[in-house]
Order: sequence, then C-alpha cells, then structure tokens
Amino acid sequence: MDPQHTFCPNPECPARGQIGQGNIGVHSRQEQRYICRVCKRTFAGRTGTAYYRLRTAAETVTLVVTLLAYGCPVQAIVVAFGLDERTIQAWQARAGQHCERVHEHLVQRPRDLGQVQADEIRVTMQGGLAWLAMALQVSTRLWLGATLSTHRDLALIQALIQKVRPCALCRPLLFATDGLPAYGRAIRTVFREPVPTGRRGHPRLRPWDGIYIAQVVKQYAGHYVVGIERRIVQGTLAQVSALIQRTQAGGGINSAYIERLNATFRARLVNLVRRGRALARQDTTLYHAAYLMGTIYNFCTDHDSLRVAGIIGGHKWLPRTPAMAAGLADHRWTVHELLSYRVPLPRWSPPKRRGRHSAALKALIAKWCP
Repeated sequence: MDPQHTFCPNPECPARGQIGQGNIGVHSRQEQRYICRVCKRTFAGRTGTAYYRLRTAAETVTLVVTLLAYGCPVQAIVVAFGLDERTIQAWQARAGQHCERVHEHLVQRPRDLGQVQADEIRVTMQGGLAWLAMALQVSTRLWLGATLSTHRDLALIQALIQKVRPCALCRPLLFATDGLPAYGRAIRTVFREPVPTGRRGHPRLRPWDGIYIAQVVKQYAGHYVVGIERRIVQGTLAQVSALIQRTQAGGGINSAYIERLNATFRARLVNLVRRGRALARQDTTLYHAAYLMGTIYNFCTDHDSLRVAGIIGGHKWLPRTPAMAAGLADHRWTVHELLSYRVPLPRWSPPKRRGRHSAALKALIAKWCP
C-alpha cells in the first residue's frame, strides 16, 4: 500500500483527485483500506478500478478479460474456469465501462492529429443489424473511439465525429472516409467554434480552418471490387497530398489503416465474426466490448509499424504501442495495469454562497484550489 500514489475518491472532499499532498493515510492493511485526513472518510484500495467490490481474485478477472479481448468465446471460458456465463458478461461490461473512462481521460485530449480515417462495421446481432463506427489517427494508429447504432445515418456519424473533436487541436486535419455523404455534413457541423460578438443570443459558429475531407469509393460488381474512385470533397489536391506525406510517409488517398483495424476487431471480438454463432443480444454488450478491445489495442498491444530502431538489451527494434507513439504512455501496459488505473476526479471548486467566506473555507480554498 502506497498512500503517496493514491487520491481521495470522495467527490465532496476538497482534496479529491490530488496525489502526494500528505492527506492520505493507511487505515487498515489487512482490509486494504485508506483514509483521507481531510474528509475523514475511508475507502478501499480498489476503489475506482475494474476490480472494485469483486470477490474473485484479480488475477482470474484479468485472465478472463484478456481472453475476451482476444476473441475467446464465452462458452469456452465457462468450461475452462467453471464460471457462470452471466458472471463473465458482467466482468466484460465492467471492464468496458472502466476502459471507456480511461479512454476519455487519456485519449480524448487535444493533439495534432494530422490525418484521421473513419469507417463503419456491419454487425449481425440477435434480432437485427447494427453499425459500429470507429475512427483512427493514422500517424500513431491510435484508436479514437467508437459509436453504435441500428442505422447507418447522419446521427451515427455525427456521434463518432463528436468523439474525435476533443482529440483534435485546431491544426490542418484530413479526414479519409468511405463514400457515405453523412461524413461531410457531420464534420462541418462538429468542427465549428463560436465567434463572440458581445451581443445577446447565440453567437455565430465559424468552421475550422484547415479541415480537409477525402473519400474512397469502392465500385462493386456482385461481391467483388472492380474499381476505386478517390474524391476530394473539401480542400485541394496539394493540401491533401501534403498531409498524406506527413502522416503516412507517401502514398495516395486511402482508407487502408482503418480497414486493417476493422479486421483486427473482427478477429478479436467474437461478436463481430462473420457468420458466427456468438451474436450479441444487446447493443450495450457490443459497445462495452468495443471499448475494452480498443483500449487494450491502444495501451497493451505492440504495433509492428510503430517500432523504432535501437540497441537496448540486445534488441535491434524497440516495439511501441499506439499510446506510446502518441506520447500517452512510456511503456506497454499490462491488462492488469489498465484495469487498475484510477481516473482522477476533477479539482474541487468551492461552493457558491452569498456573503463572505468563512476563515475555514478560505483556508481550504488557499490549500486545495489551483
């Protein structure tokens, strides 16, 4: 137990989310509990992790979640570990929700994306079809998020672009997509900034500068691709070519990187296998599984195209994960590290009250407010 690397999870505590301030102490080593000296509340060491309030050993949960993220069917895990199917699905949902919080905290931060590719996966579910839309940063292979809907329409694409928006700085950015017309409208709608005028009412929204859109439209004859048409919907050929040269070191307009990621998802998520029997019953099951798989792909999976040359420990090439390439991690995480990561709470802000603040409240504001 290390109190110096633990923060108070109480949302009403002035010291919430702050590490190394000396306010955390060990309450019980036998029960693995800490105490916050500011709010006087105790909390478990697993609070905020995917293992919180689970009676099963963390090693077993980690092993089951890893097998789920690498394509092992639930029925095989039931036979191998003697667990109930509902228990395994509950662990998958818990791990997926935890990974979504980690993704929002670490991945959804502004950075120079350069080029983003987006695509949709057609998913067969029990009782109907669904569409899983995903986005990828090309230069780092970083998975930027996913959305799920029963219809392949503007609402699905706009929800996906809304997840890409917090990851982007206002820099030149190329979107490479398929021929779905909803992409152009969704990108123009989401990537806008309000222009303050000092007048009453809603301000005018101004589109971002440097947003370019390219499409790759495949032409089919039966079930075979007979041709590919490349379009530039927004921007010029020179601008698009410059971004392609910077993000993928040459080549033309393509969607090969997101399509390769789609193949990885179909190989690792049993619910996405074509003509398989392990169909998802609910859309939430598929959504949580996608975030579990995507976060493990970002932080726990080495990518061959991201390795760098070096001679350390006798290795000629140094492997890297997409998170390492994006500067989000300095090593390849284990699945246990990912499930044990605690997302810190936002800094405490003093309550708004009429009148002057008391001396005690002023002392708390001076010590715990940034």
